[in-house]
This record gives sequence, C-alpha cells and structure tokens, in this order.
Amino acid sequence: MTVHGHRRAYVRAGSGPVVLLLHGLGCDHTTWAAVIDSLARTHTVIAPDLLGHGASDKPRADYSVGGYANGMRDLLTVLGIDTATVVGHSFGGGVAMQFAYQYPERTERLVLVGSGGLGPEVNPAIRAITTPGFHQVMGLLAAPGLRHAATTTMRVLARSGISQLRDLGEVAAIYDSFKDPRARAAIRHVVRAVVDWKGQIVTMSDRAYLTEAMPMCVIWGADDHVIPVTHASNASALAPTARVEIIPNAGHFPHRDHPERFAKIVRDFIRATEPARYDRERWRELLDEGAPVRPAGARAGDAPVDPLDDVRHATPA
Repeated sequence: MTVHGHRRAYVRAGSGPVVLLLHGLGCDHTTWAAVIDSLARTHTVIAPDLLGHGASDKPRADYSVGGYANGMRDLLTVLGIDTATVVGHSFGGGVAMQFAYQYPERTERLVLVGSGGLGPEVNPAIRAITTPGFHQVMGLLAAPGLRHAATTTMRVLARSGISQLRDLGEVAAIYDSFKDPRARAAIRHVVRAVVDWKGQIVTMSDRAYLTEAMPMCVIWGADDHVIPVTHASNASALAPTARVEIIPNAGHFPHRDHPERFAKIVRDFIRATEPARYDRERWRELLDEGAPVRPAGARAGDAPVDPLDDVRHATPA
C-alpha cells in the first residue's frame, strides 16, 4: 500500500491479537519466513519491509529510528490496527523500542531480538558503512560477477556447520541487495543515524525506566557475532522485569536458526503476560520522577549477572 506517497510492502497472515515483526538492517520481511506461519496460527502477523528495504520504496527520506517508528504507526493505522506486540530484530529492535517510547498507548508488549540500542559494541563491518567512500566501493563490489561469486561462497560457508559462519547466508542476501544503488544509499543513511566509528549511538538506557508497565522479552543467540550477547545482560540491568532468553547454538538470527523454539518463546511470553495498558497519569509521573538513581560507581549498562549463567533458556518446541 502507499503511505505518504511511498509504497510500503508488507505480509499479513493469520488472525487474532497482532504481532508486528520488524526486520534488521539490510534485511526484509523474508528474514521472518520461518516463523510467520507458526505465529499466524494464533495471531495476526504483520511483517513489513521497512522503507529503503526489500520491495518497499527507497526514496531520499528520513531513515532515523524515530522516522521508522512514525512509519509503523501510520502503516498500522491504515490497516485498522490499534495495538500490537512489537518484535524487533537488530536495527528493528531499535525501531521497536522507539515505537514503544513514542506510542506506548499502541504497544502491548516489546520483544527485542539481538537488538541494537543496548550498548555501544557492534560488528566492525557495520561501522565501516559510515566511512567516506562506502557507497562507491560497494558499488564496485556489487558488480554482477563479483557479487555472484561472493554471495555463492557465503551461502556455501553458511552451510558448512561452522558456528562462526552460520549467519553468512543472511549476509549474502544483504550483500545481494546492494546491487540497487537506492538500497545502498538508504542503508548508509540508516547506519549513519545510529552508528559512528566508535559504535552504536542510539541507546535506550536513559529511557528504559519507562518500560516499567510494559512486558518485555529479550531474545539473543548465544553465538551472536554482530551484537554481543552480553548486551542481553544490559537489558536485564536497564529493565529488571524483562524476561531474558538466550538460545544456545544460535547466531544473530535466532529466529532462523531455531524457528520453532523462537516462535514458542514469543507465544509463551504473550500468553503469560497481560498487554500493557497506557496510563497517561502514571506516564507523567514516571517522566517527572526520572530514571532511578544508580548505586555509586555503577555505570549505564552494568549488569548484575552474566546472561549465559543466570537466565532461563528456551526449551525446545
């Protein structure tokens, strides 16, 4: 459908309470392909291609997390959907957090999957996108012959069984999308809005206390080499009531590595929690009180435990 003059591609499946799936940088709705049918057995699933990605338009536009949150509000409004459980992966996790912050009255629950916004560390390959000349260099690397050879090699390596290489299949799909110069430009704008040479810029740490009345689940692959699993402990420190699930033998895309297990975690989380109810007066009180004062010597993102040692692991579906 067209919103604000730009085509927005999305998949809609199932019926029941709404689950909004937000993909990560350079991906599209197909990253959720392995879990859409499973979730759609009990829920209405909306899986859009974010602006600048997939089959959606790629205009010169606002590619900030706030801009994306606005776009998701407008898409849901046009679809006649008032509230949703918002699930965000990687960069989509940052969009999900921003959506929950901007539109708490429309957010029932928040599920963060290998999410950005929980610490500065990020894979150097993502930081490299912010460097001058990336657009031109990637244009050369996206030439048909080289691109085909590189993506084929990545997909073969992804099937090698080596855990450090399992995410290369998704990386190959992202690399292949760079053949479109509009996609390259959009992704460059996205990354520059959230990352600099030091790492991630955008953080939820200063506003995490606002999640007090909002059920939150954090899911991470134990072998994530894009955003470290230690960021799950940051989420525990920032939002102590959050449910944290570390999935063993999974990388940055746990929803693809173990789709049934992932879908079960999401379904169980939704079934076990009541949707958030926006209370304007309580929201005002929280803003007035501000974030809780940390103990002397504590730092933003300090965590009381290692998430690999003291979290509930998902049980196989």
